[in-house]
Amino acid sequence: MTTPRNVIIIGSGPAGFTAAIYASRANLAPLLFEGLTRGGIPGGQLMITNDVENYPGFPEKVAGPELMKAFREQAVRQGAEVVTEDVNKVDFSKRPFRVWAGDENTEHSAHTIVIATGAQAKWLGLESEHALKGKGVSACAVCDGAFFRGQDVLVVGGGDTAMEESMYLSGLCRSVTLVHRKESFRASKTMQARVLANPKIRPVYNAVVDEVLDVGKGEVTGARLKDVVSGQTRMVEATGLFVAIGHTPNTDLFAGQLDLHDNGYLRTLPGTTQTNIPGVFAAGDVQDFVYRQAVTAAGTGCMAALEAERWLAANHPH
Repeated sequence: MTTPRNVIIIGSGPAGFTAAIYASRANLAPLLFEGLTRGGIPGGQLMITNDVENYPGFPEKVAGPELMKAFREQAVRQGAEVVTEDVNKVDFSKRPFRVWAGDENTEHSAHTIVIATGAQAKWLGLESEHALKGKGVSACAVCDGAFFRGQDVLVVGGGDTAMEESMYLSGLCRSVTLVHRKESFRASKTMQARVLANPKIRPVYNAVVDEVLDVGKGEVTGARLKDVVSGQTRMVEATGLFVAIGHTPNTDLFAGQLDLHDNGYLRTLPGTTQTNIPGVFAAGDVQDFVYRQAVTAAGTGCMAALEAERWLAANHPH
């Protein structure tokens, strides 16, 4: 087994690469596993985001993949070692912590770990939805809502997320049709009251999206809704469809070793990136189910690297 690294970073979105930049500048020589998802392209959820207009420093919009390419190049230039392999297993039961990665299941060890494995939006599972992702279909109103100013949009979901997305979009769009598969929302009563009192939001109960239109045109022109009680279908015109049925954090690797919230996200000490195991830190969407933005992920990536550096200085002076 090789000499333990100062820090291993698992994950390659804004959080992981920002942690790598800061750790490199602190002379910690980080090793970052960017994973093999989406053919080894780093960047997490931004890789399926066509245009990013809300990342500071880019007055002209920037493509998500282009932004993440810049993150990666900066991390490498600062001295991070980036490996395009999936992490298969971790052992945080004793220090140094151990990580197994790649087809050969090679063992690596480190005094500190930064987890930045992110989260994935839940989708409806329709072929038409998949074909139109980034072309009118989105899972983030805050990210993409501004592209639909003054237009008619659809939101799918019945929880707090769907209510929040609908309220946000109602401030930008001409109308919001909120589609839910049951006869009542499961969101908090306060959120429901706010939505139902909003004249721009029209709820449609007992309905599911059967198909997103129009794949042939390469843009969203509406959706076919199916009534789950009668089975009847009808068309609703819209230029955008926002799927708001939740996210799944990528925490399977850490189950049984790190504390999780009830919703599956990694639990960190408030105001920090510290997990329940000293020396293991979590940054980005794997621990943030409130904001879920690239800029907040980058911010917690910075926090994790600084906290790892301080922890090393106190426990493993290098």
